[in-house]
Amino acid sequence: MQYLHTMIRVSDPDATIAFFRVLGLEEVRRIENEAGRFTLIFLATAEDRTIGDRRAEVELTYNWPAEDGTPPETYTGGRNFGHLAYRVDDIYDSCQRLMASGVTINRPPRDGNMAFVKTPDGISIELLQAGDALAPAEPWSSMPNTGSW
Repeated sequence: MQYLHTMIRVSDPDATIAFFRVLGLEEVRRIENEAGRFTLIFLATAEDRTIGDRRAEVELTYNWPAEDGTPPETYTGGRNFGHLAYRVDDIYDSCQRLMASGVTINRPPRDGNMAFVKTPDGISIELLQAGDALAPAEPWSSMPNTGSW
């Protein structure tokens, strides 16, 4: 058995791609299905892209608005999905880069090991420090949680 991808539904593909780009993922392929009125966008990290067909991917599914003008689908309760998890080389640098891009750190890496952020559609992303936890450091050590994670 081989892990292929995790699919999440998105309401704004551009915003979600921009979010994942800050995390370090890039688009590897896109499928537009006019008959089914949806777009599939596959993202992977640079490391996973080197693996070829054994890479792990995130599949963004965008359901197009109805042709009759009815409102597009909305997605709430992203936490119901659970979360995606990524190992990072330096959790503090990763969180700082995300914050500089306007991303809220919902659960700061107070322990030098784990943090949570959310996509524009509310999907939780867990960031885990590679190897041993980093020594606690400010501003992370005293930063409170923001919202749910």
